[in-house]
Amino acid sequence: MIASWNVNSIKVRVDAVLDWLASSDCDILLMQETKSLDENFPTERFAEAGYAVEIHGQKTYNGVAIASKQPMVLRQKGLGDAGDEQARYLEIEVGDFIIASIYLPNGNPVMDEGNISAKFTYKLAWMERLIRHADALNQLGRPVILGGDFNIIPDALDCHDLARWHGDALHHPHSLKLWRGLTYLGYADSFRALNPSRMAFSFWDYQGGAWQKDDGIRIDHILINAEAADRITASDIDKTPRGLERASDHTPVFARFEGARFGAKSQISA
Repeated sequence: MIASWNVNSIKVRVDAVLDWLASSDCDILLMQETKSLDENFPTERFAEAGYAVEIHGQKTYNGVAIASKQPMVLRQKGLGDAGDEQARYLEIEVGDFIIASIYLPNGNPVMDEGNISAKFTYKLAWMERLIRHADALNQLGRPVILGGDFNIIPDALDCHDLARWHGDALHHPHSLKLWRGLTYLGYADSFRALNPSRMAFSFWDYQGGAWQKDDGIRIDHILINAEAADRITASDIDKTPRGLERASDHTPVFARFEGARFGAKSQISA
């Protein structure tokens, strides 16, 4: 099983993450918003649990990491822009699979004093770089998995009340155009491919009783190219960790694949 989880500070959530790994029998976990420098990441705790870790960290903000029970080879940190200091992309290979942990920029606010904001401009430019890189990966003829917090609400089924999100960077026409550009390359949203009409969420804000009201959004995705899609057997969301004390505002999303030792089952809450 491959899972993705925006942990919202690995320092705060390390026990919850390791408990979930033990209960889920997850092979590979993609983490985002670790908020930790590489040297401060709790690598030894993961090693004790049987996981090697690759890290692309940043102090206080952002940060991505990958924990794997299986041998992995680091391919790339970042998207190749030497001027971008934000730690948002980490890529490995396991067997013939290429796997990336992605923390796509939020992009809000969209406007700043009547002009397109620097944050939204950065989000769009980052997505354009991701599209170019994803296109190159797709030309390799290998199964590719792009998982993470994409900060994109694709459709009405992916939020409690779509009207509230019109014009927001997570559901802005410019963001959605680039999201479609990514999927038009041949990358499928694994959850939606296997659950075409199900409303489900992966994020609930800490404010306004969102968790208690199930007022959520689905912004954490596992995208797969055709070679990976040929092997997928399941894709779902485990809501259980969001109900824990001091929980991340995100919860794990996961997918299972055959022929890659990624098929371990886990118990989930609907």
